[in-house]
Amino acid sequence: MSAPEQAEFTFLPLGAIIQEFRVGGKNIVLGFPTQDHYVKYNTPHYGATIGRVANRIKNGHIDVLNGREYQLNQNNGPNALHGGPTGWGKRVFDGPHTVQRHGRDALLFKYRCQDAEEGYPGTVEVRVWYTASKEGEAKTVLTAEYEVEFVGDECEETVVNITNHSYFNIGSGPTIEGTTAQLATADYLPLDSTGIPEGNISKFPRDVTTPFTLEAVGAHIDDVFVMDTDPTKIPLDTRGLPLRQLAQFSNAGTGLHLEVHSTEPAFQFYTGKYINVPSIDGAAPHTEGAGFCVEPSRFVNAVNEPEWRNMVLLKKGQVFGCKNVYKAWKD
Repeated sequence: MSAPEQAEFTFLPLGAIIQEFRVGGKNIVLGFPTQDHYVKYNTPHYGATIGRVANRIKNGHIDVLNGREYQLNQNNGPNALHGGPTGWGKRVFDGPHTVQRHGRDALLFKYRCQDAEEGYPGTVEVRVWYTASKEGEAKTVLTAEYEVEFVGDECEETVVNITNHSYFNIGSGPTIEGTTAQLATADYLPLDSTGIPEGNISKFPRDVTTPFTLEAVGAHIDDVFVMDTDPTKIPLDTRGLPLRQLAQFSNAGTGLHLEVHSTEPAFQFYTGKYINVPSIDGAAPHTEGAGFCVEPSRFVNAVNEPEWRNMVLLKKGQVFGCKNVYKAWKD
């Protein structure tokens, strides 16, 4: 990355975390001053690379993989969440390494996830490339590209679903209050009381495809929205598909704007209901509604749904891939 682009972003080896994303002098992602702070306080998963499987697996149980069942570590009620108690967001990656990626300077992070880590079978290597660029003179662009390769010989297949868990706040206050949002789809997966999809795609009960105002308390959203309603057509590596805008945000008070694009078939939209981070070194605490997340991913609990499982099933010799692009600017 060139010097001016590098100054707008900061990343950490822990979880290949996005620590800073600066636009118009403001860091629009929530986080902490040092990597040690993330180790101690990052219960919300600020900025982290989430895997081996993002979101939830029902009862922490894989019904069938390699012809057998697997019991994973349960860390969210009955379910396994975000790869387990020590998922990829809490592992130290190798990097950053400055490399060339698609003709641009990029930063590469790598992590080798061993067989049986958090209960998942097979050794895989995850690679994360961050590339900074400009779109015109106004827009600051961050591209996050992900690749997971099955490198072990312990079994024939495993499961992968990766995302980034950055929280954004483009307003001037301590919460998302007053920020305008607009989602690209109203198709979503209704969830049971533990956050597991019930299996059908429906229309979200609120209007989210025309601009609406976010609230810091009260009317929260924490749901899985679907860009592709035919799960049988979703490839294991989505990087060859067109980028699509998942959501856009603006704040009249700051003049800041954010767009989130991805090649992925779904995304979790979360408005920060459960954020609870104490005051650290005199900084204000982070409370309910301090930030919002857009988490591009595959369908939740896909490995246990026969019509969905191929989108997360990584076999020996295969590569899982996806790409997210964040565009931000100030009026």
